Amino acid sequence: MIKHFRYILIFTVLLNACSNTKYLASGQKLYTGGEVKIQDKDIKKSDAKALTEELQTLLRPKPNSAILGLRVKLWIYNKTRTKKTKGLAHWLNTKFGEPPVLVSSVNLENNSDILQNRLQNESYFQAQVNGDTVGKKKTAKAVYSVLTGSAYKIRKVIFPTGSESIDTAVAGTAAQTLLKPGNNYNLDIIKNERIRIDAKLKEEGFYFFAPENLIMRVDSTITGHQVDIFVAIKRDISERAQEIYTINNIYVYPSYSLRDTSLNLDKAQKYRWYNIVEKRKTVNSYIFANTVLLRPGEVYNRTNHNNSLNRFVNLGPYKFVKNRFEDVTDSPKLDVYYFLTPYKKKSLQLELLGRTTSANYTGTQVNINWLNRNAFKSGEALKVTLFGSTDVQFGGNNNGFNVYQAGIQTTLSWPRFISPFYPKADNAYIPHTNLTLGYTLVDRQKLYRLNSFNASFGYQWKESVHRSHELNIFNFNFVNPQHISQLYVDSINNPKNTNPALKHVIDKQFIFGPSYGYTYTNTTEDNRTNTFYYNGKISLSNNLYGIISGADSVHGKAKQIFGANFNQYVKIENEIRFFHKTGPNSKFASRLLVGVGLPYGNSTQLPYSQQFFIGGPNSLRGFQARTIGPGSYAVKVAAGNFFPDQSGDIKIEANIEYRPKLFSIVYGALFMDAGNIWLKNSNGLQPGAVFTKNFLNDMAVDAGFGLRFDLSVLVLRTDLGVPLRYPYSRPGKKEWDMNFRYSVFNLAIGYPF
Repeated sequence: MIKHFRYILIFTVLLNACSNTKYLASGQKLYTGGEVKIQDKDIKKSDAKALTEELQTLLRPKPNSAILGLRVKLWIYNKTRTKKTKGLAHWLNTKFGEPPVLVSSVNLENNSDILQNRLQNESYFQAQVNGDTVGKKKTAKAVYSVLTGSAYKIRKVIFPTGSESIDTAVAGTAAQTLLKPGNNYNLDIIKNERIRIDAKLKEEGFYFFAPENLIMRVDSTITGHQVDIFVAIKRDISERAQEIYTINNIYVYPSYSLRDTSLNLDKAQKYRWYNIVEKRKTVNSYIFANTVLLRPGEVYNRTNHNNSLNRFVNLGPYKFVKNRFEDVTDSPKLDVYYFLTPYKKKSLQLELLGRTTSANYTGTQVNINWLNRNAFKSGEALKVTLFGSTDVQFGGNNNGFNVYQAGIQTTLSWPRFISPFYPKADNAYIPHTNLTLGYTLVDRQKLYRLNSFNASFGYQWKESVHRSHELNIFNFNFVNPQHISQLYVDSINNPKNTNPALKHVIDKQFIFGPSYGYTYTNTTEDNRTNTFYYNGKISLSNNLYGIISGADSVHGKAKQIFGANFNQYVKIENEIRFFHKTGPNSKFASRLLVGVGLPYGNSTQLPYSQQFFIGGPNSLRGFQARTIGPGSYAVKVAAGNFFPDQSGDIKIEANIEYRPKLFSIVYGALFMDAGNIWLKNSNGLQPGAVFTKNFLNDMAVDAGFGLRFDLSVLVLRTDLGVPLRYPYSRPGKKEWDMNFRYSVFNLAIGYPF
């Protein structure tokens, strides 16, 4: 079959080529692309390959695009050519068609000059390039023969030796130079070296210096194909480019608009080291103490300059931030101006959301958000959200047991630490103190109703572009069940279908304690081959009070607060993601999740809201959400009854996915997922649910494929997951069994990780 498919594919490609070239006029040839051939035998194969790939990207024009060798866009263009300026044919022709790229449009001499120039810029000073066309009757390609010659290497780099402050400053950057003896000469690296030196000088007060003030003299007369590079300062640079500047006065305009044409310095009100200028008071003066990092009398510093701008932008109330530096007459000093254009103080937003889950639930949600961006004139953001949602299942085990939610969430965020201890923070990021209060009503039709109250107070801050922290001094959550139906009670007490998870859902929950989370990521750096993401979190609940009160539920000494047994536990969560680029448009993505909850004292298991779940579109995609585990326990559902959500105290999950670009905005995916959840302690009613040293035998495994449509503003994702291994035994079934009858289709927004 594969052999026949190969012949069919070759025949299709040839047929496509013929069908496109028959539209060409007499004497015209379709351009099929350019080829670079490096003919030097002395150059290393790895270097020749890298050069070939680089030079290929410089060739112009590009040939007609192709998918698996088929020039689909060209075929559409030929088939829909029309003289009409309207209609379906015209729309297809202009929107999806692509006119033929002819070999006559290829400028061999110009391309050869471009390739030769690039080679000379990359140490091959004696390079020679010649281009020619090689063709058939109706098609032709361009072939460029390259003789690189020997590569010139850097012998030594000489920095200025003068005694002027600018000479000393440039010479002081030598230790971090990008120009390393023994490396090949490279013009791009020389340009980057000038930028690096300029950036270093900006840290030392040389505000008006520029990379163009530097010149790199190259001596290529050295024997043995070597060069010496002399780093020098141009003789004709301005006097102020050589001056070290300090900060003079700082002015902040909190209510600036384009209509303002006067600086109004007579209205400046001094606060500590900066001045506030505004006609009508809109903010408290101390709001900018956390954003203005420059200080009068200090030497100008580019890092503090940029960090201050970023902090103004991230402060919250301001839509636009404009910065200006003016030099003081007859003095190497700078006056600093920050012009801030505020958002409208209050806003009201309506959000309509739609969603679907692998458990066959289709849902909608409505959010009404009210926001005050400057609630108390110090940049505080006060947000109140009213929300309501419905989740309905059509078919499946939960048909008719719809879920309705409604509630309110209030958040007050200060753009600073509200604390007796104020950690030093002079980077580009504003720390935030957050207070939240909320209430949610969950109504699962025919089963139960839950009232959930929550509150938290804590801090968020970024240590650097890669590291961020979140510390909550306290998290409070109280869940009170009401209106439990007889159907649900009967399901709990059914001796033929005993499942403690049903009872656990409607247990009262009382959580009170701190939490801390740490995140490291460099995944935004697209130039890296390998990128990494880590998120770790630890949560505590009633630990000190539980110890003091002597709570011990195992021995009948359960303690209560507000008429409810409080939850006592330590919970640790870890998520690691690793991404490896295999090409410009493809990568391997992998993830490992390990979560452990340790209930003790007043608890034998984590509260339901804090337990782990597995399965679904962002987890094990071959299984429906919350249907796997704990351990090797197999849940049984009576006919016409509902499917209980399976939860656990311990979770291990691993995922790997290959993501190649197929064409245009369409990306593919091949994936495999494995994992499960477990209980920490046995309840005697779910055999195989407890975590043991043989946990690998409880792993559920699936594999599948999918498509991702990258629409820039969002990614629409489809996945088809197929179970390969169930964690529980199935009579008459193999341990490993791939059966597409049990596959799960997932439709989601965004990548799974």
